[in-house]
Formats: sequence, C-alpha cells, structure tokens
Amino acid sequence: MDLFEQVSKDIVAAMKAKDKLRLEALRNVKKCFIEAKTAPGAGDQLPDDVALKILSKLAKQGRDTAALYTAQQRPDLAEEEMGQVNVIEEYLPKPLSPAELEAAVRDVIAETGAAGPKDMGRVMGVATKRLAGKAEGKAVADCVKRLLAL
Repeated sequence: MDLFEQVSKDIVAAMKAKDKLRLEALRNVKKCFIEAKTAPGAGDQLPDDVALKILSKLAKQGRDTAALYTAQQRPDLAEEEMGQVNVIEEYLPKPLSPAELEAAVRDVIAETGAAGPKDMGRVMGVATKRLAGKAEGKAVADCVKRLLAL
C-alpha cells in the first residue's frame, strides 16, 4: 500500500475515532498529495519518494509555524501545530542519527571524489537525493560543509 492509500485509509479511521487533530492533519496531507498528483506532468501518479518529500516539507513548515506561535506567546496554537507535525512524522522514516548522517555523507564524498569546499554543490546534489526524508537539508549541508573543510 502506497502512502497516498495509507493516508486515505487513516482519514477514515480518524473520522470514526472522532480524532479532530489527526483528521485535520491527514486531510491537509491528502490535499497536498492530490495537488502533486494532478500537477502538469505528474501523469496522475504519486511515487512514494515524492510523497515523502511532501511530508518532510509539511513537517518542517509545521515546526517553523509552531516556533513562530511560541515566539508570539501563543502556546495554544503552537501545541496544536506540533500535534499535527507529530501526526505527519508518523509517516516519515526514522531520521538518521548524527553518526549515521556523517557516515552517509562520507560515502557520498568518496563516491563523488570531492576534494574540498569547491565540490560542495556536487556532493549536495547526490546527498540530498539519497537522504531525502531521512535528514533535513540544513543538517546535510552543515555536515557536508564540515567534512569538506577538513
């Protein structure tokens, strides 16, 4: 079962359970999935790798929004936003630990033959594709920068 079908099935379960927070989060996810499926050139298909990118983006946006709410002294809204982020994160693969991330980036550096900071773009191109959904882009960029500076 692909992610689109899983989310659709979980929406029904959330409706039956009357879980308002989960239902709202999953409906938002499904809306984004449908937009991606019907985009020009998508061919009414939504591969799981594209779905994972969408989920990662939604989770990051939710965390950023919650941080804004917290900064504006609105803990009620921040708590609701983080609840939705937690629902979205259930569908994402477990994020890599810092050690696993460093090992993966070292593999990419060795594979691309990168020698220094000038090769960061080449390493980032491969690393972001390979680690999509497993690590945030900023964490990958920081790790690549640190390892190439050595």
